[in-house]
Amino acid sequence: MATKSKRFRIGVEGATTDGRKIQREWLTQMAENYDPDVYGARVNVEHIKSYSPDGSFGRYGDVTGLFAEEIEDGALAGRMALYAEIEPTPELVALNKKSQKVYTSMEVDPEFSDLGFAYLVGLAVTDDPASLGTQRLSFSASGESTLAQRKANPHNLFTVAEETVIEFEEVGESKPNIFNRVMDIFSKKQVSDEARFNNVHKAVELCAKETQGTAEQVATLSAEVAKVGELEERLAEYGQKLDDLTTRLSTEDGNQNRRPFSAGGSHSASEQTNC
Repeated sequence: MATKSKRFRIGVEGATTDGRKIQREWLTQMAENYDPDVYGARVNVEHIKSYSPDGSFGRYGDVTGLFAEEIEDGALAGRMALYAEIEPTPELVALNKKSQKVYTSMEVDPEFSDLGFAYLVGLAVTDDPASLGTQRLSFSASGESTLAQRKANPHNLFTVAEETVIEFEEVGESKPNIFNRVMDIFSKKQVSDEARFNNVHKAVELCAKETQGTAEQVATLSAEVAKVGELEERLAEYGQKLDDLTTRLSTEDGNQNRRPFSAGGSHSASEQTNC
């Protein structure tokens, strides 16, 4: 069983960052264009991206999906919000159970790879909202703070850490069918002709692999069916032999009584031959 999170909110239209405000179109662009195969946003602590796999500043999971929806009620009703789904590491699940790392902060690239749309490039968790608060983020915009040095690109922005409710659930390892997998490839928003061509290549390759796998399964099944046919023939043969034996036994004399034992002759001893 794999562990994944339920959808949880990570950003809201109009929230402050380093003096810039989160724009509505940024959130919709991030949701529409997010593709882990192109660039996967990873979960980290305090936006610190350690190169060491050990220690407290490793990676704590991956963002698997983004969804933009308007908030329907409350003080933020009508504003666009961005929701995420993540696959956590066991370490993040353990921290979550202890009510630790309950604040999240996005790292947003407003001009991802010069393609003209915003993209989520990282998601940080923290216990201390002040560490990623408005004052520190505003100071980081100058590029002189240690926080600014944590950005993947200087023009990226960190959002103010906000309290987040993250709930995890166990999910089965269900494999999508070939149709859904191909449709998933083509449903992703394409940014260039090369990307479209690559997706066509992926779809053809996927269909070829699936067809080969199906052919192998059919061949295996055919061999099993042939074995069943052989067993049926042998069973019929044994059945016929049993019928023949039953018929033969039914025609034999069933009287198993023996003749009485002879008690010897009734002549007297004088009549017996003297050898």
